[in-house]
Formats: sequence, structure tokens, C-alpha cells
Amino acid sequence: MRRSRLLVGGLCFAVLVGTLVVAPETALRGLTWVVADPLRFGVALLVVALVRPLVAWPTTLLAVAAGYGYGVVGLPYALALITITSVPPFVVARRLGRESWVASQGERVVHEAGDLRSVIGSRLLPAPSDVVSVAAGVSGVSLPAFVVGTTIGELPWAVVGVLAGSSLDSLSNATLGAVDFRLVAAAALAAVLLLAGPVYRSFVERADDPLPGVDTES
Repeated sequence: MRRSRLLVGGLCFAVLVGTLVVAPETALRGLTWVVADPLRFGVALLVVALVRPLVAWPTTLLAVAAGYGYGVVGLPYALALITITSVPPFVVARRLGRESWVASQGERVVHEAGDLRSVIGSRLLPAPSDVVSVAAGVSGVSLPAFVVGTTIGELPWAVVGVLAGSSLDSLSNATLGAVDFRLVAAAALAAVLLLAGPVYRSFVERADDPLPGVDTES
């Protein structure tokens, strides 16, 4: 347990340092030099996706870059990159963070909703992607369900990123801009519809559990 906590603390510190030292604009400007060659651009973007978890950049920036390089037809590749880059935080959390209060609460919800439904619903929430990945990992979600659920749940955000990127003249100042609040509201509503019932049942189940040391037959 102590070793796991030290590893988690070290990883968090490394991510924090990477976030402060390396800005997304630096990598995106580098991609501009290879955008004329679709193959090299795709390989470079894959490399960025693989190292992204170490610097905690928003995953949707990958979709912005894919949209800039390939236009709307880059959507499948953008979605694949978002899914790939979400796996490392999930795997680390699954191996090192299973014994915690957060994990036990997450397992309750996953037990009620099922692995796939819980991941899809969580991905539809306007929450940081890595937070969702870590939550799925500590909750014991299976890897296949995580991959499929991430691909489905991240689709709206990938569409937003690709459309934003396809309209850019340069990656130097790439941002998501003003995301349509109606999309955010619709995605959040879908997440609530998927997860409200399981979350409620998990809390009811917890309330019905006898307190430790209490004899319910007396």
C-alpha cells in the first residue's frame, strides 16, 4: 500500500511538472511543419497522443489537430487518438488505486450501471478526460468496456474538436473556442439519464447496509 501511494504521488508530481514546463502550443506548432505530409503528420500526432498523459493536456486538442490536418474526414482518427491516449491513466489507476474510499464508491456505481454504461455516461459529462479515466480504473472497469465506452462517449467532444480544427488557419493558437452550450447541456443530460438511476440505487444499497458491529437480528 505504501509503495503504491509513493508511486501515485511520484506520477502526479511528474505530470504536474510536465504540465508547467511543456505547453500544448509548443507541440502543436511542431505539428505545423509536417502537416503537408499526411503520413508524417499522422505519425507525429500519434506520438503526441502517447505522451499527452504525462503533461495532462486536454484530449480534445488531439481532435483539433486532426481536424486541422485532415479536415472533417479526420474524425475517426481523432476518436482513435482520444481513446488511445486515455488508456495509460486508466491502466495506472487500475493497478495502483483500487484500495481506496473513492474506489469502493465507484465500484458500487459500476456494479449497478455495468462497465460499458458507466464509462459512456462518464465520458458524456463535461469533465476532464483523465479524471474520468482514473475513476474508471479505480472502479474496476474492464479494459474492453473502457475502450468501447470511451470511443462512444467521447464522440461528441471529438466532433467539436475536429470541426474547430478544420476551420483554423494555423495551429499556433489552437483552442476549442466557445463550445456551443447546447451541446454541453445535451451531453450532460444524456449522462444524467444514463447514470442517475445506478447512482441512486448504489446510495440506497449503501444506506441499507448494516453498520459495522451492529447486530441486525437482535
